[in-house]
Amino acid sequence: MSSYGKFAYVYDELMADMPYPDWISFAETAWSKYGKPVTVAELGCGTGSITIPLAGSGYHMTGIDLSSDMLSVAQRKMEEHPQGRRFLREGSVRWIRQNMKEWELPELVDSVISFCDCLNYVLEEDDVRAVFASTFAGLKQGGTFLFDVHHPNTLIRYEEEQPFILDEPSVSYIWTCEMDVPRHEIEHHLSIFAREEGRSDVYRRFEETHIQRAYDPQWMKDELLKAGFSDVRTYADFEWIEADDDAERLFYIAIK
Repeated sequence: MSSYGKFAYVYDELMADMPYPDWISFAETAWSKYGKPVTVAELGCGTGSITIPLAGSGYHMTGIDLSSDMLSVAQRKMEEHPQGRRFLREGSVRWIRQNMKEWELPELVDSVISFCDCLNYVLEEDDVRAVFASTFAGLKQGGTFLFDVHHPNTLIRYEEEQPFILDEPSVSYIWTCEMDVPRHEIEHHLSIFAREEGRSDVYRRFEETHIQRAYDPQWMKDELLKAGFSDVRTYADFEWIEADDDAERLFYIAIK
């Protein structure tokens, strides 16, 4: 996967239709069931579209991402937020560049979240295990780990339904996919055309390649338990219903 260089600066426009409020609602509901946190770390925080609203709700947030460009955009968004001065004054939001496979903070946190299928970008089983181990180590006793991933069948549907095209005045893309069925791994190719700032007639083109891998849902649950989590629940598609093979997106709640 690329490190989201140029992509970071058009990411929010391309992802404008992403269901960020639904992810936030899922987290809030999970916390109401399993314990409301004070401190929360978000793995793969991107441009802060979940981190910042949660900070606005009073949580002390740490956004962790591998891309310095994504974190730069997130910092700017935080400063421009209506509560940006409060965030800066209270230190209730911080951004840290780390790999989620080996993330570590000076203190334990009450909850860890990782939404928008971030863990599908972890391409090897041992690396998924490393994420689980680092997260278990970074949580307080009784803390929660909330994340979502694509079901393996979802990646198959992506290949079947491609290509995908976006045509907006300021940014467009052509998105194609190639599937490695035995590995449940898909390679996304995007040709992106972004309008130059201050110009209505000049577009720059750049290419992005992103690879995702889906894992057997039972394997994921087993590995969370092996990592030390005492209880693991799996739900489907933002709903509080038990996940099955018809689910597009799997939601996990793991309790330390």
